[in-house]
Parts: sequence; structure tokens; C-alpha cells
Amino acid sequence: MIAPELFVGELQSRGTGFFTGVPDSLLKNLCAYITDAFDEKHHIIAANEGNAVALAVGHHLATGTIPMVYMQNSGEGNAVNPLLSLADGDVYRIPLLLCIGWRGEPGVHDEPQHVKQGKVTLSLLDTMGIPFQILSSEPDEMKTQVEKAYAHMRSEGNPYALIIQKGLFGDYALKNAQDVEGTMSREEALELVAKHTAQDAIYVSTTGMASRELYEIRERNGESHQKDFLTVGSMGHASQIALGIALSKKTRQVVCLDGDGAALMHLGGMAIIGTTKPENYVHIILNNGAHDSVGGQPTVGRDVDLASVALCLGYKASVKANTQKQLIDALKADGPGPRCIEVLVRKGNRKDLGRPKSTPVENKQAFMQYIAEANK
Repeated sequence: MIAPELFVGELQSRGTGFFTGVPDSLLKNLCAYITDAFDEKHHIIAANEGNAVALAVGHHLATGTIPMVYMQNSGEGNAVNPLLSLADGDVYRIPLLLCIGWRGEPGVHDEPQHVKQGKVTLSLLDTMGIPFQILSSEPDEMKTQVEKAYAHMRSEGNPYALIIQKGLFGDYALKNAQDVEGTMSREEALELVAKHTAQDAIYVSTTGMASRELYEIRERNGESHQKDFLTVGSMGHASQIALGIALSKKTRQVVCLDGDGAALMHLGGMAIIGTTKPENYVHIILNNGAHDSVGGQPTVGRDVDLASVALCLGYKASVKANTQKQLIDALKADGPGPRCIEVLVRKGNRKDLGRPKSTPVENKQAFMQYIAEANK
């Protein structure tokens, strides 16, 4: 294993002093160290990976140094546009060091949403013309690889990727963890949502812990899972999946269970919800100010007023709920949507939290059948 501080020290010795990206579970120890070691002028957790690439480009233009951008391999999709149309050697020739967590690595067991990403991670980099190395767990070899990466970036002016396998970085516990206030856990809030929304409501839940907790709530209550679309991947897009359903099923209440990190990742989606004005749409943003599924790294969710943002973007009603009573009152409120309920919840989850037993395809099939049968 590689100590995060050793790896970062190698980058610093070569002039890198700015770090940005979106947290990943394979990089959680590295991200925790960077969060502790650098202030907000030298480390920014970006809204999405494309934003991170653009931030890093701006830093290079201002300083001439080579910044580091970290992401999960699923984030390559968000980063493709600025990598190819901005940083590429055929455009501006911007040297960026990419650290990419290799979820779904072939031969390593992972969740379904990571399998395809894992298969194409290296070939996608090849297609984009971005050279890469799979970072070694041997310190001396790692140093040689880092030197090779910087030599290429300096000579060619292109991005270069280091691929991070599971278990590469040694343990590091975040020391400067931010306390996040909340009288409810996310699971407690979800339990209330499931109880106080329409009996025939259609649910779309965001990737990560929210979908896992919703699944277990249904199990615990002896309820069917067919009314829930569990968006196990595609972070940030649950709100638009729910919108597509709401526009087609106008007589049914459609509930989007979102997270603050996911909502911020593609915030423009809220503008589309607000301007298309689906009256049957309820957007619940579970805000714990953290990327809970990948190590608890902070978001800016508690530094902005998402409920007010929703109003500014055209939602008919929007409230903030910090207590069970406030949440229940908001869920029972009458009036057309789209409605937003920002729920302030605590960080963290149960250690024994399970995962859905059905496959994504099975979930989709049962969900579509439920919608079709309910309309007969």
C-alpha cells in the first residue's frame, strides 16, 4: 500500500499544489489526507468532474503549474468534454494529472453499476489519447511512475492519468471532519417520506445510501419494491429521470429522493423542472452536507440554500425541514408542484446497511409493470 502523504509529497515535489475533484470510495484515504493538508485555496471539492477539470485548467493558466484532478472512473463521462475540447493537445495543451479510481476493475467484484465502467476505463483513456499507468503499490515504483507522468506532461502539455486500484492507499482518517447538524438521520427521514406520500406514488431515488435505505425500509415494512426506481448509478440524474416520468404520468405523484451532492452535481436540472412545471412532482433533497457513500467528504450543500434556489428556478413551493414535524407538515401540504422539500439530516448510516437483492434489470421490469398496471 501507498501512504497518501507519501504520494501527495511526490506530487508537491514536482510543483503540484492545487487539488480538485469529486470524492471516490477507492480514493477516500487520499481525499481525506488532501482535505486535512490543504486549505480551500489549494483544494476544492468540485460539483462534478467536468467542473474539476475546468477549475484545474484555470489554475494552470494562472500559475503555470500542474494541478491534480481526482475522480471515480464513472466521472470520466462528466470530464470527457473539457478533457477533449479544452485540455487536449489539439486545443490548448493543458497538463493535468488525473487520479482515477478504478471501480469495476475486471476480475474484482463490484456493484452492477460499476461493471461496464470498469471494463472501458482504460480503453476510454486510449480513445481520448490520454496516456496512463496503473499506479504501483510499491513506493519506489510509484515514484518512478510519477516522474514518468510529469516528464510526459511537461514535454507534451497533455493530461496524464494514474489509475488507482482497490486498496492501493493506506488508511487515513479525516481529522478535520465537519459536524453537520440534524435531528434526523437520512433513513429516519426516508421512513417518514414513505409513510406520508400518496399511496400510489412513484419514487425515483438517487445513487448511494438513499436507495439502499429505501430498499431496506420496504423490506422492514413488508412492502413491495415495485414502486421504487433505484438509480444505483448515474449520480446527479435522478431528478431528470423523475421528471421524464412525471411529464408522462400526470395523474400520479412522482417523488424524487435526491441528495445534496447529487443535486449540486447537475444543478441545471432543477431549472428544467422549474420551467416545465410538472404539478405532480415532489423533489426531496436529503441534505447532510456530505458525499456519504464515498467517505463522507464535504459538499457545499449546507453553505447554500437549496430550498431558495428551487424557488428562484421556478418551483411552485419550496420549504426547508429540520424536524420530523416540519417534514410531515411539508409532505402533507396541498397545492400544485413542482414542490421542493430540503431535509436537513445527519451524516452517516447504519453499519449493517444492506444492498438491494434484485438486479437493476429486475428493478426496472417490476417498476415499469407497476406503473403500467396502476393505469389500467
